Amino acid sequence: MLGVSRPAAISVAVNIPPPSKPRVALIAGPTASGKSALAIELAERIGGTVVNADASQVYRDLRVLSARPDAADVARVPHRLFGHVDGSVACSAADWAAQARDAIDAIHAEGGVPVLVGGTGLYLRTLLDGIAPVPAIDPAVREAVRALPVAAAYDALRREDPTAAARLNAGDTTRVARALEVVRATGRTLADWQEEKSGGIADHVALSPMILLPDRAELMDRCDRRLVEMFDGGAVEEVAALLVREDVPADAPVRRAIGVPDIAAYLSGELSRDDALARAQLSTRRYAKRQYTWFRHQPPAAWPRCAAATSQYYVADSG
Repeated sequence: MLGVSRPAAISVAVNIPPPSKPRVALIAGPTASGKSALAIELAERIGGTVVNADASQVYRDLRVLSARPDAADVARVPHRLFGHVDGSVACSAADWAAQARDAIDAIHAEGGVPVLVGGTGLYLRTLLDGIAPVPAIDPAVREAVRALPVAAAYDALRREDPTAAARLNAGDTTRVARALEVVRATGRTLADWQEEKSGGIADHVALSPMILLPDRAELMDRCDRRLVEMFDGGAVEEVAALLVREDVPADAPVRRAIGVPDIAAYLSGELSRDDALARAQLSTRRYAKRQYTWFRHQPPAAWPRCAAATSQYYVADSG
């Protein structure tokens, strides 16, 4: 990981009874919150293996720009699902969840404790709650929906799935399009499909969660400083290497990762280096704010939210 200092830690001790189910630790929160360092510290204390739950860190091509654990971190404790996907492949939440279930089972079989760490809420929700068995969408339906102007797509959704329209922001183009294409392609609403979710592990493990929510101003400052380190530490070079790959489609998720479009614009001469850095910093701050809001409100209220913590939280009674 890059050398940005962690927030000052506070010790949080909770008495966790011996679990009757296999234990899984989870450390989640926005980018630059210190969760990766805490996950490694925890894994060292409990004989754990760190399992990635970040959508950018799955890609082999983005070691620096995704703040993936470095060689020294990996040498301290075992790590899984970091940098294991080539940039030419799109890794969906369902793909990752299946890989994570296999990794968790393998770690338990070895007598270890999986330590999930990441900030991709969709990944975590899919793993814990399961996924709806929505059939593959007809490409013609998808293309027609995605071609609609934002306002037209939302108006169509209000007619065809008013419940979803009431729940979604009219400007949330991705979710509006998804809800509309599902109801058009299947004749059932997305909410209807989601009632049939399957494959989640939440009922089969003893989960010890922790959400890190540092002071917002400090978090934004850490995001900015980390981007400077990334630009100086190889992020520009790794994006340059990614861009020359003809086997990576222009719309591949790895090309849309935060910072990649900005560095690409710098490399093409559209932006100065300083402007590219400023844009990447702004995108990262906005992403961190969205993550902060999601982790503050979406996970169960019983999950502890802490400004910072030590691994002592998990090590009260291991049974």
